[in-house]
Amino acid sequence: MRILVGVGHPKHVHIRKNIVHNLENDGHEVKILAWAKDLAIYLLNFYGFEYEIVGKNYKGLAKKAYGMLMSDLNVLRVAKKFKPDILAWGGPYLAHVSKLIGKPHIGFTDTEHAGLTNWLSNPFSDVIVTPACYKGKINPKKHVTYNGYEELTYLHPNYFKPDPAVLDDLGLSKNDRYIILRFVSWQASHDIGEHGFELTDLRSYIRELENYGKVFITSESSKRGFEDCKLTVAPEKIHHVLYYATMYIGEGAAMASESAILGTPAIYVNTQRLGYLEEQEKRYGLVYNFNNPERGTAQKEALSKAVELLEDGNLKSRWQRKREKLLKDKIDVTKFVTEFIENYPESFEAWRAKNKNRTTKN
Repeated sequence: MRILVGVGHPKHVHIRKNIVHNLENDGHEVKILAWAKDLAIYLLNFYGFEYEIVGKNYKGLAKKAYGMLMSDLNVLRVAKKFKPDILAWGGPYLAHVSKLIGKPHIGFTDTEHAGLTNWLSNPFSDVIVTPACYKGKINPKKHVTYNGYEELTYLHPNYFKPDPAVLDDLGLSKNDRYIILRFVSWQASHDIGEHGFELTDLRSYIRELENYGKVFITSESSKRGFEDCKLTVAPEKIHHVLYYATMYIGEGAAMASESAILGTPAIYVNTQRLGYLEEQEKRYGLVYNFNNPERGTAQKEALSKAVELLEDGNLKSRWQRKREKLLKDKIDVTKFVTEFIENYPESFEAWRAKNKNRTTKN
């Protein structure tokens, strides 16, 4: 089978890498289409994938509309030559092209507030696959769910082994405590009107955290400053950094979920709410969500909770036990997605038959 896969974000590389390897090992031919986002291209190169660039990320609605048109045309050009049997991810571009060439598109999402992307993708997808905790509305005739999270495709113990050598890169020992502070760029379409940290008193915020360990900042924005705290390890090592961290505090939802799955206490400061982070808080106690829309309030509440947790000398061991419960509950998402794609459409019909009562209620 010939499978066309889209990659537009660094996280997408992590999600796809093991699945692509599985598909190729099972004898399928996979072609990766990429959008020119620096870190995503870096990771594709690092992991040794061949790919073709079909677009880039534009800022501003007018430029984004132009970029969508050009991306659709480029994906169509490649698809006509490659002749895929299935298109996966890469929405909305691969979803649009799937209809033009008469081949199925399997969409995947875990982000309820990605309204524009979902609106442009879902009507053209034959199936939309989400975690079971996803709270957005999707046509039940297309909706498939699984008991897990996207981050498990690369952080499940079957695929991820923490490397303590990363501590040498940080200039730390195994007994040193450190905290990861994360800022996002707020340039994505789903971030419009949302906010997280306030910068006015961030230096005092960092000083308070430094009472409990070294603070490292990872930021998508070059305007944040605080170069003395900048995390400088290679991008492919970030999950090893998160595994050994004492705590994660940040605006980034994916990194909060990654930290939780790795057994690191995660504090999420962002007005956006996500089903997977709420489940990781309510069911597993691995994440604390601070979504108060009043500017500065969530930041203060998060610091108070962080200090409370950091006072606990057994914090990491407690979180590792919580992590074990999560891993015991969840499936191997990589295995599920691999089998779903390579057995489609029979896999879809089998899922619908197994979940007929749930689908009917929706």
